[in-house]
Amino acid sequence: MTAARPTDRLFFAVLPDPATAVRIATLGETLRKEHGLGGKPILPQHLHITLWHVGDAFWPPSNELIAKLVRRAAYVEMPSFRIAFDHAMSFSNGAFVLGGEDGISGLEMLHARLRAVLTIPGLRRPVGVSGFTPHMTLLRDQKHVPLQPINEIVWTARKFVLVHSLLGRTTHRHLAHLPLA
Repeated sequence: MTAARPTDRLFFAVLPDPATAVRIATLGETLRKEHGLGGKPILPQHLHITLWHVGDAFWPPSNELIAKLVRRAAYVEMPSFRIAFDHAMSFSNGAFVLGGEDGISGLEMLHARLRAVLTIPGLRRPVGVSGFTPHMTLLRDQKHVPLQPINEIVWTARKFVLVHSLLGRTTHRHLAHLPLA
């Protein structure tokens, strides 16, 4: 008998603007072919950088939990910032991702500020800034691709989003958009 798997995921994320999402998806497809990866590419509208994984459950999040998270996240004060990914690589878990060096400091700062306001009873414990590796997953594949430089993908983060994902159903619902000043 197979153990039941959660059906719902809740997380905060930064999303690329639609034009950048298409550029990233196109790059992902090019890299997938170049490296002979068979994994299914993430759809452009689902590309994101996870800032904080709130948790997985067997039911949709309650309105009370959503309201509590949005109230807390609204305390984050931070200006818009530049994101730049300059390499692609595989993680040991099979995720083929975009990553960056200098162009991810804003993501690290936003993660730290979000972590500070979300440390409340009943929510997943903070993992700490040192455990946060800003990246964008393009696909999953068991073939390992070592770090390789890419032409920089750059955009400006102007907001972050609370996302409700229906696991295994390719559905993301944006529950709240929180602006960056």
